[in-house]
Amino acid sequence: MSGRLDALTGWNADWSGLRVAVLGLSTTGFSVADTLAELGAEVLVVTEDADPQYSRLLPVIGAGLHVGPLHEVPDELASFAPELVVASPGFAPHHPLVRWAQAAGVPLWGDIELAWRVRDKVTRPDGTPADWVMITGTNGKTTTTQMTATMLAVGGLRAAPCGNIGVPVLDAVRDPAGFDVLVVEVSSHQLWYLSHQMSGPDPVSPHASVCLNLAADHLKWHGSFEAYRDAKAVVYANTRVACVYNRADEATRAMVERADVVEGARAIGFGLDVPGPSDLGVVEGILVDRAFLAERRTSALELCTIADLRERGLAAPHVVANALAAAALARSLEVSPAAIRDALLGFRLDAHRIEVVAVADGVTWVDDSKATNPHAASSSLAAYPGAVWVVGGLLKGVDISELVAARGRSAKAAVVIGVDREPIVAAFARHAPAVPVIEVDADQTEDVMARVVQLAAELAGDGDVVLLAPAAASFDQFASYADRGERFAAAVHRMIAEGADDQHDDPAPGA
Repeated sequence: MSGRLDALTGWNADWSGLRVAVLGLSTTGFSVADTLAELGAEVLVVTEDADPQYSRLLPVIGAGLHVGPLHEVPDELASFAPELVVASPGFAPHHPLVRWAQAAGVPLWGDIELAWRVRDKVTRPDGTPADWVMITGTNGKTTTTQMTATMLAVGGLRAAPCGNIGVPVLDAVRDPAGFDVLVVEVSSHQLWYLSHQMSGPDPVSPHASVCLNLAADHLKWHGSFEAYRDAKAVVYANTRVACVYNRADEATRAMVERADVVEGARAIGFGLDVPGPSDLGVVEGILVDRAFLAERRTSALELCTIADLRERGLAAPHVVANALAAAALARSLEVSPAAIRDALLGFRLDAHRIEVVAVADGVTWVDDSKATNPHAASSSLAAYPGAVWVVGGLLKGVDISELVAARGRSAKAAVVIGVDREPIVAAFARHAPAVPVIEVDADQTEDVMARVVQLAAELAGDGDVVLLAPAAASFDQFASYADRGERFAAAVHRMIAEGADDQHDDPAPGA
C-alpha cells in the first residue's frame, strides 16, 4: 500500500477508491472527511460522539459514519480494512485505535500531512502553491499566528491564519480565493502525527518555522515531557529559510541545532534583550531587526517601540516576545519594517488574553483565562506582580509548585478554584506561606465566579490588580477557557453595577 500512498503527492493524483478511516468528527475531522470525499476516496468516519451538524453532512458528501464506544476496534472499522488512517488531534498515541493502526501496519496521518500533499489545489499566479509558515510553542501560538498573518497582509501578501487556531488547514488549502502564505498554528498533537511522515516522498517543508517556548503541558496525551518536547521539535524539520527560536528558552535553541533542515536555512533568535547579528530584540525600548539586512553586524532596523505597544495593551513581556517572533517570520518573507510597525499599531489581542475587563474603585480586573498552564500564567504574573491571583481548574497532570515558588510569593492573595485545589493550596503552604489563600468550593458553574469576584474585591485595594490566570484547564467547571473568562467579566460588571445602584439608593447627605 505504501507504493500507492507515495504517489499521492498532489491534488490531481489518483486518490479515487482509497479506503480511508477518519478518526474523530470535530472541525478537523470533518475537514479531513470532506477533502478526501472530494478527492474520490472511500471514507469511513469513526467517532465516539458525532456533532449533529457534521453527521448530517456526511451522507451528503458520501462518507460513512460509525458512532459508538472506541475502547476496542469496532467491527465496522475492521471490516472496512482501511488503507490509510487519518486521526484528529484528540486521539492520543495510547488510544486503542491508534495502537491498532500501528500494529496492523496501516499508515497513520494527521490533517497537516494530508493538507501538505494536496496544497496545490489552488496555486499562485506563477503556478506554485502557497508558502507555509509553521508556529508552535507551549504558549503564545495563536497570538503569534495572528500577528504574523496581519504583518504579511499589511505587507501586501495574501495570508491566512489556519490550523490549530480554529480554521482547519485543509479549509485554507481548498479556499478558491488562494493565498500567498498559510500561517499554520500547529499543536504538539498535530506534530506528533507529522513526526511519522517526515521522511516520506513529499515531507512538509515550511518556508519558516518557530517554537516559541517549551514548558510542561499535555503530559497525559504524550506520556512524558520528553515525548512532548520531541513532538514540538518537529516544527523545524525541513525548514527552508528561517528557523526562529527563543533566545531565553534554551530548549528551542537545542531543537534548531538538532533539526534536519534544507541547506541554507538560517537560525534566527528573538528575545527581549539586545540582539546579536541574525537576531531580533530590544534596544533602549525599541524593537529591532539585526537578522534581515546586509549590514547586520553593524546596523539594525527599527520595527516599533515599547511605548507604541504599551498604548495598545501589547507591552506585557510575553506579548512583546510574540511580536518579535512574528516579525522574524514576516521579515523572512521580505515584509518591510514599516509594514510590521503598521501591523502592530493596528493589532488587538483576542479576548481572554490579558484583557482588562474593568477598572473600578481603583481596582483593575484582568481576564487571562487563556493562561491554561503554569507557563502562561507565569507570564501574566510577571506582567502584574502583586496581583490578587485567581488560580485553579484542571491541572492536566502538571505540577504547579514551581510556579507558586517563582511567582506566587509576590501575589497579594490567591483565590483558588476548580477540582484540583488541593495541590495548589499545598504549594502555597510550602512555598508562599505568607500569602493569604482562599478556596472557592462552589459546585455550580453559575456560583463560582460570583463568589470569586466577591472575595477578590474584599482582598484588593486601591491600585491593585485582580488577575484571572488559572494555570489550568477549564473543563472541570466551564465549557471552555472563553466561557470561564466571560463569566468572570460578567460577574465583575454585575458587582460594579450593583455598587453603583447602592450608591444611587443611598440618601443624600442631610436628608
